Amino acid sequence: MASPRATARQPSTLSDALRERYKRAAARAAAEMIEDGMRVGLGTGTTVAHLLPAIAERGLANVRCAATSPQTERAGLALGLKLEDLDELGGLDIAIDGADQIDPSGWLVKGGGGALTREKIVAAAATIFVVIASQEKAVEQLAPPVPVELLRFGAGRTLAALGRARLRGRLESPDGGLIADYLGAVGDPRELSERLSGTPGVIEHGLFPPQMVSLIVIGGEGGVQRRGGGKPLG
Repeated sequence: MASPRATARQPSTLSDALRERYKRAAARAAAEMIEDGMRVGLGTGTTVAHLLPAIAERGLANVRCAATSPQTERAGLALGLKLEDLDELGGLDIAIDGADQIDPSGWLVKGGGGALTREKIVAAAATIFVVIASQEKAVEQLAPPVPVELLRFGAGRTLAALGRARLRGRLESPDGGLIADYLGAVGDPRELSERLSGTPGVIEHGLFPPQMVSLIVIGGEGGVQRRGGGKPLG
C-alpha cells in the first residue's frame, strides 16, 4: 500500500467487503503471535470479531483468555476458547485489540463500542499489546469524537466541566458507566488525555498513549504492515 494513512476523519472510500478483508488480514497476522500456554487479552469490536476465529482455528494448547466485554466473552466461548476473569490470570502475556484511530506517533482513539475502561486495563496488564486495524483507521491527526466513560453521579456536572461533550444515547459500559463523546478538538493528545483524566467524574477516556502499544498491525491494499509502538516488544 502506498500509505496506510488517511486524513483525520476522512470518510473511507473502501467497500464493506474490502474493509472486512483488511481487518481479517490484520487479525490473522496478530493471531500468529499467540503461542501455546499464553495468557491472552481479547479486545472488543469488529476487527476482534475476526481475531477470535483466527485464534480458535490454530488449536493451541492451554491458551487462557480474558475478554474486555460480554460480547467478546460470549463469542470466544462459542468458538471453544477458554475465558477467565482477568484477576484469575494474574497478568497477560499478550493483548490484542482494535482501534478507532491511529496517528503517526502511535496515539490511539479507542472505545467506540463503550468498553474503553476494560480495554485500557487489559492493555496495561499485558506484556505485549498489539493493535489491529484496517488501513482507513490510520490518520494524520486524531479528531473527535473521543469516547469517555462517566460516573453516573453528577454526570450533568461532569459533562459541563468537559465542555463540548454529550452522552451517547443509552449506551453504557460493561460495568454500568455512562458513555459520552468528547467533541472538542483533540490538538495535543497528551494534553487532552491529562485534562480528561483530571476531570472529576470521568472514569476513563479513549486516548491510549504510544507507551502502551508494542505493535501496530494494519491490513491494507498492499498486504499487512507492521510498525512498533512505544512499548518494547517482548
